[in-house]
Amino acid sequence: MLAGTVLLALFALTACESGSGRADSVPGGGSSGGSPAIVAPGRPGEPARRVSPEEAARLMPDERPNSADHAYVQMMIEHHRQALTLTALAPGRASSAGVRKVAERISAAQGPEIGAMEAWVENNGGPRALPGSGGHAGHGGRAMPGMATEAQLAQLRAAKGAAFDRLFLKLMIAHHEGAISMAADVLREGNAVLVEEMADDVIAQQSAEIERMRGL
Repeated sequence: MLAGTVLLALFALTACESGSGRADSVPGGGSSGGSPAIVAPGRPGEPARRVSPEEAARLMPDERPNSADHAYVQMMIEHHRQALTLTALAPGRASSAGVRKVAERISAAQGPEIGAMEAWVENNGGPRALPGSGGHAGHGGRAMPGMATEAQLAQLRAAKGAAFDRLFLKLMIAHHEGAISMAADVLREGNAVLVEEMADDVIAQQSAEIERMRGL
């Protein structure tokens, strides 16, 4: 991230250099070679140097989304949707005000996050077939950690009161732990800065919610 920030500063320096009145500047903001002057900060202990726009572009880190980014976002959309399914059961079944409150917080956070991730998918070429999905978009054969099974969902729908509270917390803690595991994976394997930021948010927010649920 630091490298990207420093390199972005190169382009901000271009305007300063082109209008500085130096002997190697030419009217119109170009250098004597006809290209804008770009100053690249040196490494610690090294002087800055001038580079061409083409070289500056090569120095910029490649932050294009890779397959890990696409897989993470598409699977996390489905992961979040199941979280909304779980939290939607709490108002009519939970006996604990704390459980109802944490369910409300999760729902309020993850609904908008789904919208943001869906927008990211569309802005980056639409859904992609994921490895193990049989050629179709979606998680297919790829296991998503923390997902409740159909049997567990049926058990939760049938529970009420304290029994619901206990099962809800058990399933939701496991669900959050799975999301954190997925986020950690994409931080290692992904390439897109925006996906990295989303994953960081998942880790921070859901780690705090796990501690809150363990205290109920």
